[in-house]
Parts: sequence; C-alpha cells; structure tokens
Amino acid sequence: MELQSEIKSLKGIGPKKYAALQKLNVHYVEDLLLFYPRDYEDRRNIKSINTLQEGENAVIRGKIQLIIKGRRTYGKKQTLRVLVEDASGTIEIVFFQMIYLEKTLLRNQEYIFFGKVTVQNGRLQMIQPDFHIFEGKAENQILPIYPLTLGLTQKELRKWQMIIKPLISKLEDPFSEDILNRNRLCSLTYAITNIHFPQTPQKLKEAKFRLVFEELLLLQTGLMLTKNRLTKLQDGISFSKEVNIADFTKSFPYSLTKAQMRVISEINDDMESQKVMNRLVQGDVGSGKTAVAAAAIFKAVKSGFQAAMMAPTELLAKQHYESLKEQFEPFDIKVGFLSGSLTTKQKKQVLLDLENGMIHLLVGTHALIQKKVNFYNLGLVVTDEQHRFGVNQRTLLTEKGLHPDVLVMTATPIPRTLAIILYGDLDCSVIDEMPPGRKPIVTKALSLSQRDQAYAFLISEIKKGRQAYVVAPLIEESESLECRSAVYAFEEFQKNYPQFRVGLIHGEMKQAEKDEVMQYFYENKIDVLFATVVIEVGINVPNATVMLIENAERFGLAQLHQLRGRVGRGGEQSFCLLISDQKSLLAKERAKIMAHSNDGFYIAEEDLKLRGPGEFFGMRQHGIPELKLADLGKHIKILKEVKKESMLILEEDPFLRNSENKILRNKIEKMFENVEKISI
Repeated sequence: MELQSEIKSLKGIGPKKYAALQKLNVHYVEDLLLFYPRDYEDRRNIKSINTLQEGENAVIRGKIQLIIKGRRTYGKKQTLRVLVEDASGTIEIVFFQMIYLEKTLLRNQEYIFFGKVTVQNGRLQMIQPDFHIFEGKAENQILPIYPLTLGLTQKELRKWQMIIKPLISKLEDPFSEDILNRNRLCSLTYAITNIHFPQTPQKLKEAKFRLVFEELLLLQTGLMLTKNRLTKLQDGISFSKEVNIADFTKSFPYSLTKAQMRVISEINDDMESQKVMNRLVQGDVGSGKTAVAAAAIFKAVKSGFQAAMMAPTELLAKQHYESLKEQFEPFDIKVGFLSGSLTTKQKKQVLLDLENGMIHLLVGTHALIQKKVNFYNLGLVVTDEQHRFGVNQRTLLTEKGLHPDVLVMTATPIPRTLAIILYGDLDCSVIDEMPPGRKPIVTKALSLSQRDQAYAFLISEIKKGRQAYVVAPLIEESESLECRSAVYAFEEFQKNYPQFRVGLIHGEMKQAEKDEVMQYFYENKIDVLFATVVIEVGINVPNATVMLIENAERFGLAQLHQLRGRVGRGGEQSFCLLISDQKSLLAKERAKIMAHSNDGFYIAEEDLKLRGPGEFFGMRQHGIPELKLADLGKHIKILKEVKKESMLILEEDPFLRNSENKILRNKIEKMFENVEKISI
C-alpha cells in the first residue's frame, strides 16, 4: 500500500464506509494521515464524578444504574437518559436521537465516558459523549477524537490510522533542516506520529505547533507568491511625476485629514514606481475613501490612461458616478456609467466611447468585466467593498489593461491581525481618522422590554422629518428561533402607524426590486425602511438618523458596526438602538462594546476575540482556503513568526523554483486548488 492508494483499498472499507470517508474529503491513504483529530481523550486521568467542573472536557469511569427512554414529542429530539455512578457520585448522560443504544448499553456494566461536562437544573450532565466498555485494566493512553460523519466510528478511524502508521515515514517534509532548526520545529514524521498517537501531552504540543506553523506558512507564502507574481514578474505603469494630485485635491470643498493625505502619498509613490500597485484602503464608513480613490483616478487620467471603478450594487455605482462626474467636470475628465439596466443603445454608445478613449473613467457594477467591454488604455482599476467581489472578478477587470494598478477599498473593518492573511496579496493602507465636524453616532443598548421606548424614539425622529432603518436578523418568522423578522416588524409597524410611509427590503427580492425600494428611500419617499443585513453595504442617505436593530445579539460586532454606519451621513445627530435579549454575559459584553466605541477597527478586534475567526466571516469569500488546525485568532504569535520565515524563503527564491522548495510549492498549490489558482 502507498500514500496515493485509494482509501477503499484498506481492509474493512466497503462502499458505505468509502462514501462516508469521501464526505470528510478523505479519498487516498495520504488524506487519512492528514485527517487530524479534533480533540483527545486523556485516559491517564480518569476523574471522580464529584470533582467535575462545568465546561471541562473529562474522562469518567462508572457503572450504569438506570436507563430511561424519553417520550417522542412532535418537533423535538427523542432522548435517552442514562444514570452513571462511581464511588463519589452520579452523573446523567444524555443521548439525542440514539434510542438504539437502549439495546446495547448494559445496566451494572462499567463504562468509560469522555465528553463536556454541563450542569442542568443543578445536576451534572454529559451530552452525547464518546464511550466504550471498561475492559478491566488500567489504561494509560491519550486517544484521538476525530470529526465523524454518519456511518463512521472512532474505533474504526483509530484502527485504520494504526494500519497505515508505517507509511508516515514516506510523507515528504516541505521544510529543510534550516527551516526546522531556525523555528524550533520537529520533523513531519514526528508531528504526524504524535498528532495521531501522542505518548505524552508535551509530544502532542510539539506536533500541533509544527503542523499549525506549516499550515500558516503554506497560506502566507501562497498569498505572497500571488503578490510576487503581480509585482515582480510584470512591469507596471510608471505614471507621470509631473501630474500633481494636490492640483485636484485643492478643489475639494473641505480639507483632507492627515490620514487621507498619508494614504494618498502612499498611493502616489506606488503609481510613480515601476511596480504594479496592489493596494487595499481600509477605513470606516465616512472616513473619506472615495476622495482618496478620486485622487488616484486623477493621477491616472492626467498621465494619459483610463480608469475603472467597480461597485457591488447599481445604486452604489450610480452614487459614485454622480459624485465623481461632478468632481471631475472642471478638470475635463469624462466619466461614463455602465450597468445591466442601461438600454442596448446606451450600452453600445458607452462601449464605443470607451474603446475610442472618449471616456476617461468608467464607473459601474460587475457589468465592467463582461467580454465586450474594451478599454482604449486602462491604467487603474478601483474596486469598492472588495469582500463583495471574488478575487477572480478583480482579476478579470485588471486583464482588460496591460498590468494596470489596482486600488481596493473596503469599509468592512478587518482586524489588523487578520488583514495580513486576508489581504496577503495587497499592501494595506488605513484611514484611521474621521473628518472634523462629523458627530459620533449615539448608541444605546436596550432590552426586549424596552422595545416600545425604542420605537417611540424612532417615531419622534420621523416627525422631525428624518428617516430611519429597522433591521431584523430573519426575513420571516421561524419556529426554531425566537427572534423578530423583517416581514413581521414591517407588517406590525404598518398596522400600528398607517400614517407613515414604510418600505421592506431583503435578500430574497430580485435585484431590480431591491434597487427600486432603495431609490425610494434615497429620494425620501419612504420614512422607515425595514430590512435584513442586505443593507449592510448601501447608499448614502444623509437624512437617515436612526438605525434600530432587532435581536442585536444575533449579529456579529463588525456587522453591527457596518449597519450603524448607514446613519450619521448628514449634519444631524444620529442614533443606533440595539434591542437584544441580554440574558447572556456575551450579549451584555457585546452591547457594552458597541455603546462605548465608534472605532471600527477596535470593534473588529473585539469581535474576533469574542467569536473567533471561524464565525467572523466565511473565509472562502476572501479567497482563503479552510484551515485544519490553525486558528487565525488563537495563533497570532505563530503567524508573526510565519510571516518572517515566509519572507526569508521568498527573498532567496521568489517563485519557489529551486529544487529544495519543490515539495513546499506542491503543497501550496494543493492548498489553494479549490480556492484560487496561483500561477508560480
């Protein structure tokens, strides 16, 4: 048997087991060796029941005294409750939808149970623990607990890992002796052996450190390779040093902040250099990212090139088009607009003017990446709200020019600790200062019992001629979740306050319908807009002064901050009202953070601490592969070491073409194969 042998060639793996393993993405023997445990059962430390603490993972040994089958109730999971006793006390073991165990579990038989300890109504419990019969001899092992799917057991996975254990030595280590020594890492053979068969907690720790380091290094190096490919393989455009951006920014009816001037200077240096610019501009809503982008566009156009700006929605694109057209008119810069809603005749004219160089800046939606869109001389690509576009869409737009510079804007606050990974292919600039005179949004955290007060305040603002948003976590009511829906809140408000103009917008509506509702709100034809998070990235409505969020505990902090950023766009004081079920400490902590800070980056960091990166956002939308062991929240210290090592490797071999880096290169390509092609 070899590493590349199909997993079904292993004894005991028939069609059903093979199908189950495929669900876990295990197709070959090598995949099984690299299928890591999610936890461990330390049988060297069996605990007495009376010493158990709530929240801990523990191993206990005890006799089954009682087995009680729960009644089958409509809509509820049927339970099997087992009372287990040792010399010190009793604990209740609860199984859901596993009634068949009633026939296999034996009263007065001694079992080993491993699971998380909980407390329910003052009684110790373990829910769905792993278990087996105690075989009468002392066990001195640390057993792996693997992620399972229907049809597989821990016993089977442990048995198969034992069968293929001799093949561990055949795995090729992507790290040279120099890398291992420099970073105090164990070998791959040692790491894989001890991740599956740990002899001591220390050896397990060493194995985990090595494998987390490797995973993060593959990720970081893969992203940096993309950057190398974009900046070092290609000669970029050297925009004219004679074009002075200050000639343009002097025309603004306001002064730029120091942060804006710093970021414009970074962009200017990039644009005048020989390298291809790939820069991310991060800044809170209202920090002035569009002004910075406009300065870069001015530089490109006055140097003899065209520019493109792509936004995720037609309304946002149209808003950019109208403001930029007004800004650029005095400088004889022609701005065009392209979206799906234009007539065939209008599109034809725009495309003709673009190809002839009559349009200097084209603003639009993803319509810009269509094949028939041809630029005369594209030199700069700007994308707004990058997380709404895939990496491939950005690439398709850049391919319409000869290595154009790229500027990416986002108001989504990303923790600085994660930005180095998420945007590893981009240089990062941060606008960390708000324009003077902008009033901070007053945020109030309210309990469910204070809902009427929140709506009374909202109505008082509408009566002053203002507008408001009401955001709910669900589109419609759900039996399984106790929270309000946008549809219910909309209908209830409409019924109670028929004198006000209301609108409803959610993700299941067609784009044309959503755009129409948003346009009405923009034109002040709607007083209160009820919505789901679909308005997280929206248009600028300066008259909206209230953001009321129902069941705020259902949203992440970064998401709440984004929603709050929909108001506070005009000169009037704006408010964000967070209505939440504040029973849990976590909900109270999150509400407190929101009420005390308007800093998106601080909030994003706190969000990461509270929820972890797995929930912070879906990694795949950022072009990031899934990680097996590494946790971007927990392993920041390792990540910093990894970045240093990655830079060292790529300094010596920028595209991993040397023979000693062949295995590393192959592993990187495999890691990214389902996410984004990396040309190296």
